[in-house]
Amino acid sequence: MRFPRSCGTLVHPTSFPGKYGIGDFGKEARIFLDFLEETEQSIWQVLPLTPTGYGNSPYASYSAFAGNPYLISPDILLEKGLLTASETHSLIIPSSTTVAYELAFEKKAAALKMASARFYETLGGDEEKKFEQFKLEHGHWLDDYVLFMAVGKSNQMRPWNTWDADIATRKKSAISKAKKTYEQEIKLEYWLQYEFLNQWLALKEYANTKGIRVIGDIPIFVDHNSADVWANTEYFAVDKKGNRTLVAGVPPDYFSETGQLWGNPQYQWGALEKDGYSWWIKRFKHMFLTCDAIRVDHFRGFDAYWEIPATEKTAINGRWVQGPGEKLFDTILQECGELPILAEDLGFVTEGVEKLRDKYAFPGMKIIQFAFDADPSNSFLPHNYPQNCVVYSGTHDNDTTRGWYEQAPEDERHFARTYTQSDGTQINLAFIRLGMLSVGDQAIFPMQDFMGLSTEHRMNFPGTSSGNWLWRYTTEMLQKIDRDKIRGLVQLGNRSIMKI
Repeated sequence: MRFPRSCGTLVHPTSFPGKYGIGDFGKEARIFLDFLEETEQSIWQVLPLTPTGYGNSPYASYSAFAGNPYLISPDILLEKGLLTASETHSLIIPSSTTVAYELAFEKKAAALKMASARFYETLGGDEEKKFEQFKLEHGHWLDDYVLFMAVGKSNQMRPWNTWDADIATRKKSAISKAKKTYEQEIKLEYWLQYEFLNQWLALKEYANTKGIRVIGDIPIFVDHNSADVWANTEYFAVDKKGNRTLVAGVPPDYFSETGQLWGNPQYQWGALEKDGYSWWIKRFKHMFLTCDAIRVDHFRGFDAYWEIPATEKTAINGRWVQGPGEKLFDTILQECGELPILAEDLGFVTEGVEKLRDKYAFPGMKIIQFAFDADPSNSFLPHNYPQNCVVYSGTHDNDTTRGWYEQAPEDERHFARTYTQSDGTQINLAFIRLGMLSVGDQAIFPMQDFMGLSTEHRMNFPGTSSGNWLWRYTTEMLQKIDRDKIRGLVQLGNRSIMKI
């Protein structure tokens, strides 16, 4: 589908300010959406909202379907009578520009357990009907997920293939026993997902009533230590004991002599095709329930993917394998109808990737920070953009624009100054202006670039396993943004929410 000429902001909910150590779906989320409305922006892009695993990465999750319970707002639970004022007060953590993951998780886990108990104590009437309907509609992933988390927590979230063999291999007797053993823990997990979805959909509705679309993010691969793989081993490259046999990554290139060994289990695309791609259809339908559009991460992997034996220590000894391509997307199109998808097509893009992307008119991504290598034909220079694309100054995987400029080689800095006709002192606004005035249908900018922040406020350093996903802004930082200037650029680029 073609998207309207529009613009917006990339910021993950964990980055919102607030008093509980981590951003959530409460008041500050709505203040952010008010900021979008005030500046006439109509897009909010988020990272995956799923439960985070190793390193708190939203791209390493225990589920491709579930929501991260730590995004649940204690203040909303207070409004619902599921927490008391003193209980929410005890959750307060001094505000900072970094997420206090461990302390926030520790405090919130206890509070969520109390709120869950109160929910069940008072459950009845319409609320009970809604809860049962929720469990019924989402049972295809939810029932496995709640059991996975209950058993997983009792095993300190160690990989599921290291659990007791009977439950790891899902023997019926072991499943039945686990459901009884962990009955209370399972009830908690059901409620957490119910409350997460209710709070998120209420926030999404608040955005939609203002004319703001929410763009979600779907990683192509899932984590090995997830309910998805544990419950659907036939769809993944694992042996009978659950050990990975083939994993994902990318081959050696200019950036890495050994490539990148991601370690996610590869899909058994033959088994998925035989089953009519039912798991993928459910995944996309769930994403379209929770978001208005989806950024599909590592889109190239649907055309061809780098397959590496799980015994390898690097990504060097792999091979390219043909992906599901049109067969998958034709099936999803048939089942879901219109596909509001953005294709993450960065890196080395082959003719096959372009053909697959363009067949469905999925807009690709253009990153302004990649433009200034002195080649006027560089596809990331705005004068070379196609109309059907999404323009970014940078993404969550890039430095902030100010940080990029401060560390870029002088020849790139000179080209950027010349191209933007600026002195570089506000290079972030110069790049935002380029994106706004470009021909690209959509232009999206990280919140850090609206704020003019340096490298220390970067969200992620690809290839590193610690120190990421920490950034938060403060209330004062949001207030300092020159709304008139941003609104002026939005209107100048004909991207105003008023025109959509």
